[in-house]
Amino acid sequence: MRTSMLKSIIRRTSISGTSRRRFTSGSAPERKVAVLGAAGGIGQPLSLLMKLNPLVSRLALYDIAGTPGVAADVSHINTRSEVAGFAGEEQLGQALEGADIVIIPAGVPRKPGMTRDDLFNINAGIVKSLCTAIAKYCPRALVNMISNPVNSTVPIAAEVFKKAGTYDEKRLFGVTTLDVVRAKTFYAGKARVNVAEVNVPVVGGHAGITILPLFSQATPTANLSDEEIEALTKRTQDGGTEVVEAKAGKGSATLSMAYAGAIFADACLKGLNGVPDVVECSFVQSNVTELPFFASKVRLGENGVEEVLGLGQLTDYEKKGLEALKPELLSSIEKGIKFANAN
Repeated sequence: MRTSMLKSIIRRTSISGTSRRRFTSGSAPERKVAVLGAAGGIGQPLSLLMKLNPLVSRLALYDIAGTPGVAADVSHINTRSEVAGFAGEEQLGQALEGADIVIIPAGVPRKPGMTRDDLFNINAGIVKSLCTAIAKYCPRALVNMISNPVNSTVPIAAEVFKKAGTYDEKRLFGVTTLDVVRAKTFYAGKARVNVAEVNVPVVGGHAGITILPLFSQATPTANLSDEEIEALTKRTQDGGTEVVEAKAGKGSATLSMAYAGAIFADACLKGLNGVPDVVECSFVQSNVTELPFFASKVRLGENGVEEVLGLGQLTDYEKKGLEALKPELLSSIEKGIKFANAN
C-alpha cells in the first residue's frame, strides 16, 4: 500500500457531523499525542494510525516494556510527527510532559468467557496509576479512555483527577467510537447503502445492553422492520464478544478498536485546532439523563467538550432500551467511583 494511501486513511474519514475541512502539516499547530499502552494489541496499530495523522507533530509511545522497538519501527514512517518511546514507570513522566491528548489503551484484553466486569480489578488499578501521573505531568491534556470497562474506568479517572485538584469534565472522554463504527457497518450492510455515507448515533455506555444504537436516527434512512432493528441492536451490543469468539481465545477487538481510537483522537485534534462542527459520540460527564456519566453526541472544540447534545426523538423500542440500560450503567459507574475512593 502506498504511503499516500495510508495517509489518506484518517484524512478521508468523517464521523457524524465532523467538518470535512482538513489541515495540512504546514498549517496545523504543534500537537503532542501520548499513547499509554503502546506496545499492546490495541496500542501498536493505534500508534501506527496516529503516526499517519498529519495533525500530530510529536508522538510519545509508553508501555511497561517493548516500547523502544515499537517507537523505532513507527518512527521510520515518512510522516510529520517525531516519535519517542518510553518504557517503565520511571519514564512515564517524560512521555506525558507537554501532551495535548493522552490516549489510554493500556490493560489486559478480554478473553473467551470474560465479561468487561472480569477485567475490572486488573485494569482499574492500571488506569488509576496512569491517571495519577497525568494529573501531575499534563493536567490540561484531553484524556481519551479506551481501557475497559470504560463504564467504570472513566469514573475512576474523574475521581483521581478530583483528588489531585485537576478535574475538568470537558477534558475526559470514554472512547465509545467502536460502537458507532460497528453500528454504521452493520446498518449499511442491512440497508444496502454506502457505509461511507452512514451516520448512526450510539448512546448509553460501552458494554452489553448499555450500548444503545439509535437506528431510528440513522442516515440515510432505510425502511427496516422492527425485527431487523432489534437484530442490528443486538449485534452492535455483542460486537466485542463476536470478535473474541472468532479469535478463539487468541485476542479481542484490537484492530477495529485501534481504528476507532484513532478516529476519535483525530476529532479531538480538529476540535483543539478550531475546526467547527466536530461532533462525535463519547462517554462523558453528562446531564442528558439522571446518570452522572453517559454517552451521547458531543460537540468538540478548543477546550474539549463544547456541548453535550441531547438524545433527540426516540422510538418506543429505544425508550425501553434506555430505561433497561440505566441500572447496569449506574452500577458500573458506582463501582468505579467506589474503587477510586477505597484504594
